[in-house]
Amino acid sequence: MAKYQDLADSIIKGDNIKSKEIAQKLVGEGVSAVEILNDGLMPGMDVVGKKFKANEFYIPEVLIAARAMHAAMDIIKPLLSESGTDTKGKIIIGTVQGDLHDIGKNLVGMMLEGGGYTIIDLGVDIPSEKFVEEIKKNGVKLIGMSALLTTTMTGMKEVIDTLKADQETADTKVMVGGAPLTQEYADSIGAAGYAPDASSAVDLANELLQ
Repeated sequence: MAKYQDLADSIIKGDNIKSKEIAQKLVGEGVSAVEILNDGLMPGMDVVGKKFKANEFYIPEVLIAARAMHAAMDIIKPLLSESGTDTKGKIIIGTVQGDLHDIGKNLVGMMLEGGGYTIIDLGVDIPSEKFVEEIKKNGVKLIGMSALLTTTMTGMKEVIDTLKADQETADTKVMVGGAPLTQEYADSIGAAGYAPDASSAVDLANELLQ
């Protein structure tokens, strides 16, 4: 529908002033926050993801689009929680212990939010105990871990082993990503999935949480 297309377009163009205005207007017209998310924001971020995969967009464009999405999300977030409507699910993300890189992780978090998930971002340099603690506290079924260094990617196995050793977190699915990683490495450490880029992470999350 046209009213949602304008919102999707403002996300794709990265116009955060327009995306906020349109979201406010739609709320004023009595459109539900869920509809705004599902019919406007998610399709917009979906296009951004596809353009990113096709090398038509690069990281700066994705960050600008994500900023526009956040501007609209700020308007609808209170309404989402008021209506008791949950998003598609909660996902915890974090960079493993010893690694301070967060651009890739932040991109993944933004794309997942645009894909309709609630993101709990633990930040960087996260020890395995912290992942376990937060999974128990938030009752999540999926976590995403990133590493940019070959020296820190071994920390991912440690987190997975720690999760599997605890009955409460043993069935938590883990997806991993980061420059030095491969599908083979993800398989070897027992991860549920590997995403080569931020856009693929959304597809992977959808698959793992079905």
